[in-house]
Amino acid sequence: MGMNTEHWLPVTRQSDRETVGYLEPLHSDYSQVQPRSVLGHPVSAPSDFVTGEDLLLERGISEVAEHWRLTDPQLPNALAILEVSPEGIIVADALETKALVPTERFEVEWPDLIQRLVPWDEPTS
Repeated sequence: MGMNTEHWLPVTRQSDRETVGYLEPLHSDYSQVQPRSVLGHPVSAPSDFVTGEDLLLERGISEVAEHWRLTDPQLPNALAILEVSPEGIIVADALETKALVPTERFEVEWPDLIQRLVPWDEPTS
């Protein structure tokens, strides 16, 4: 079971109501919050509410389109995020997904607090 996210506040863009991240309260009055990405990763140092909200709105969710890798199990290829929801984060081989080839899917617990998903670095030859 993951962390209790009951008090995390979703931050949504007004234009399309898309959730761009969450503010995790560090104090019961939300005077200090931990801004978190849609994956649940911390995206900056703790801040006041308005600063955290502005940071998440400015940041957006472009990271969902990026390629990722799992720290465990180690897989040879870049992964694409197919779905992010409180039920979990679904990832699969990015190239096979793009080619519409059936491929194994992996589920990562949401929020990904232990950061099993990390940004993919292209291997250098």
